[in-house]
Amino acid sequence: MQEIQTKNSIFNGTNLKLFAVVLMIFDHIFQMWNTADVPQFFNMLGRPVFPIFLFLMAESFFYTRSKKKLMTRLLIASLLMGAGNILLNVYLLRNPDITLINNAFSTFFMTTVYMYAWDLLKAKKILKGIVITLLPILPALLQVLILNENTPTWLIQLFLLVPNILMVEGGFMVVILGLLFYIFREKRWIQILCLVLLSMGLFLLETRGIQWMMVFAAIPMALYDGKKGKGMKNFFYIFYPAHIYIFYILATLFAK
Repeated sequence: MQEIQTKNSIFNGTNLKLFAVVLMIFDHIFQMWNTADVPQFFNMLGRPVFPIFLFLMAESFFYTRSKKKLMTRLLIASLLMGAGNILLNVYLLRNPDITLINNAFSTFFMTTVYMYAWDLLKAKKILKGIVITLLPILPALLQVLILNENTPTWLIQLFLLVPNILMVEGGFMVVILGLLFYIFREKRWIQILCLVLLSMGLFLLETRGIQWMMVFAAIPMALYDGKKGKGMKNFFYIFYPAHIYIFYILATLFAK
């Protein structure tokens, strides 16, 4: 990874990821136990998590040996977690207070699709780049056209499984932010500016909301030194769904 050596750089790729994981744990504790008076501060701590992971995804996608393998891995993880959410939340252990729709893998996959499309457009493979750009939009269009109050449950669940630009966790603006991180990955100040502008827009749209607090991801981004660190390639693929499902099971079994 590109090294940016400054006396203030304290994060490499690995410890920045672990820092985001700690914030994510607080956020998911709030999600699973918000009816048990968990302080909203926990939820606030989680707002920078998505931008940090998308920032690191832009780095990983640029340096990976096989972009298609990375995208395939994320797609498989997304499908498995989508199926796990439905199985646990709908069929095995229903909790009326928690909607289990967490699936960051879907967001990361969708973001890498647009990163890949950007690479194609840069390489002047215009037609292929446009096709790749439109592919994630098609399931979203089908969803809008087909889903209604009479839609069979199995079809709704199918739409929940297939990644599309409307259904990703965090929303389509998060995907765009990840793409901008990739486009401007050699200009850290522009990456941070994109984050700040999006956060300002969210604040103006909902002044009482907290999503704008994602802007605080700018601090660890600025302190990133461009080094990979130890990597821990498969850690997130295992830890992310595991801790969510453990929290969900505990919150359901020991609900007040």
